[in-house]
Amino acid sequence: MTALVLVSAEPVAAHEDDSPERHKASTPPARAHAGPHWGYAGSEGPEHWGEISEDFRLCKIGHMQSPIDLGGAPVVGDFRVRASYRAGPLTILNNGHTVQVNFAEGSTLASGIARYKLLQVHFHTPSEETLYGIPYPMVAHFVHVDHAGNYAVLGVMFEEGAHNEELQKIVKAAPAREAAPATLSHVTFDPAGLLPENLSVYRYEGSLTTPPCTEGVRWHVATHRATASAAQIAAIHAIVGDNARPTQPLHGRLVIAGAN
Repeated sequence: MTALVLVSAEPVAAHEDDSPERHKASTPPARAHAGPHWGYAGSEGPEHWGEISEDFRLCKIGHMQSPIDLGGAPVVGDFRVRASYRAGPLTILNNGHTVQVNFAEGSTLASGIARYKLLQVHFHTPSEETLYGIPYPMVAHFVHVDHAGNYAVLGVMFEEGAHNEELQKIVKAAPAREAAPATLSHVTFDPAGLLPENLSVYRYEGSLTTPPCTEGVRWHVATHRATASAAQIAAIHAIVGDNARPTQPLHGRLVIAGAN
């Protein structure tokens, strides 16, 4: 998560942050610079995250890191993913690494027999995940947590196409600079509007895609893309910049393709 601080489990996500325990059963911190400073270029870029702080060591030595390339998933599994998302007032922030929308109680993700509540969604441009080495122009990482504090992320890649009405609400409200969460009670946002019609996914075990790169995150990446206009994608990129961590080695992990 991405997108947690969770990011990257967010994910920035939550960005998707200093220890796995601190991530348990709570929304990742909104402010990006509470700990050691990191970024996406130069001496603070992804290749140096593991050296910036001992707390970030998994970014360098972990064997279950995210994102990954999803091309040629060798295993097909009989599992289903269902997103039961509810609309509500738009709560939006800029944590210095991404634009993020936080959610109140009520939206859930079902993955097999597991159930997770939706915490937040944030964006990376280009997509962190790749397909046969090719990224998409943008990805949304939906960050979830279960009752035991285990994280699940749903990634939805965007391709240029039709204007997305729900995404436009984010484009209009997104702070251009780092800013704490603000709730726009007059704007109703429905996260389901960012999902493709078919929610078949690739599933694998991974990590946050931002420091501290905590592992044990269950990843789901939609096999179908959502669409957004070129202007909408450009507007998000103008705020977040190039904020994609490069893909990481699989180290023998299985990538399972499901079907809905």
